[in-house]
Amino acid sequence: MEETVAHAVRETALRAKEAAKALTLAPRSVKDAALAAIAAALEANTAAVVAANQLDIAAGRDNGLTDGLIDRLTLTDARIRGIAQALRTLIALPDPVGELVRGATLPNGLKLRQVRVPMGVVGMVYEARPNVTVDAAGLALKSGNAVILRGGSAAENTNAAIVKLLRAAVAAVGLPEDCVQTIDALGRAGVTALLQARGLVDLVVPRGGAGLIQTVVAQASVPVIETGVGNCHVYVDAAADLTKALAIAVNAKTQRPSVCNAAETLLVHQEIAAEFLPAALAELHRLGVRLHLDAEALALLPGGIPAEPALADDWAREYLDLELAVGVVPSLDAAIAHIARYSTGHTEAIVTEDLAAAQQFTDQVDAAVVMVNASTRFTDGGEFGLGAELGISTQKLHARGPMGLAELTSTKWIVLGSGQVRT
Repeated sequence: MEETVAHAVRETALRAKEAAKALTLAPRSVKDAALAAIAAALEANTAAVVAANQLDIAAGRDNGLTDGLIDRLTLTDARIRGIAQALRTLIALPDPVGELVRGATLPNGLKLRQVRVPMGVVGMVYEARPNVTVDAAGLALKSGNAVILRGGSAAENTNAAIVKLLRAAVAAVGLPEDCVQTIDALGRAGVTALLQARGLVDLVVPRGGAGLIQTVVAQASVPVIETGVGNCHVYVDAAADLTKALAIAVNAKTQRPSVCNAAETLLVHQEIAAEFLPAALAELHRLGVRLHLDAEALALLPGGIPAEPALADDWAREYLDLELAVGVVPSLDAAIAHIARYSTGHTEAIVTEDLAAAQQFTDQVDAAVVMVNASTRFTDGGEFGLGAELGISTQKLHARGPMGLAELTSTKWIVLGSGQVRT
């Protein structure tokens, strides 16, 4: 059985490599036409996609998926319109392929150019996120890459409906339909084979929970970019504007708690804790947030509001739900030390009117994105003007932060000579 699956993945990857060759040569106009065709197909077939999605949601509830995962799994008419609009935003962005990174003419007359080129074949392994099916395909197409998708059993019906639309739209503009393929039908054995397809697959990007990401990293022999695990913090400094701080803390936790850029820990400087925390905790409670508080924060909890003492493990948790750990710290240095201990390197935020404090925070906090006076929820390819994202890379090679078009390219050097030889 494993040999059969491995053979099927190999054949898929070989078709993807052939499709990538054609895609590499495709002009921007054709790639943009493919994105426009996908957007139109999604809008024209919204009812069918939503119907397939409802089957997955029903199965997910039966299988005990959390509310956070159900939210990630769910597609609505409005969300599909948003996905289509993200594709149109991609169309408006420059084609990264061929972009000049740097160049020079050497004293010996050699002319050097370093230009962006596609990765080739990109594997995407994710779970319960059918929007990623479209985002990954759109970003791959625009950056000249073929993509092999593995979207997980939780979104099986939704992904099948979407991939069918994607392949038809790509073929309609004259590109190989194998620019977009799925190995969902091959199950977990298919993922293992994909991760071992060194030489056929140029890059794999996992997007999901910590368990999924670590499994991919441990099993892969192909290059991997880790994404997504987000134990994000909001630190309210002694010099914070408390009105801004309340709005930022509430938004970072409650605007969409099931995603990786939602805040999981609120840290408050002790000098303003008595003034800030009672109102903040009351508002978070009003919005349904379950609170895990350290001793200092518990002492400031208004009467009648339930809360739990924060345990050691609570500071390291990615809740992905309406839950929040809250602590009081004696200094900016203590906040930075806490973040250094528990952060996953995704997004960290400070709220302060002190420029020196903001500078120290941005200098010393090691994360893909560091926010000053803004919600962690802005760490997103669309919000950053990248059109969409493959994920948020939390590692330092080869990409970090939202992975847009440029992050799905590599580079090559082109050297133009006139007969030079090295002596």
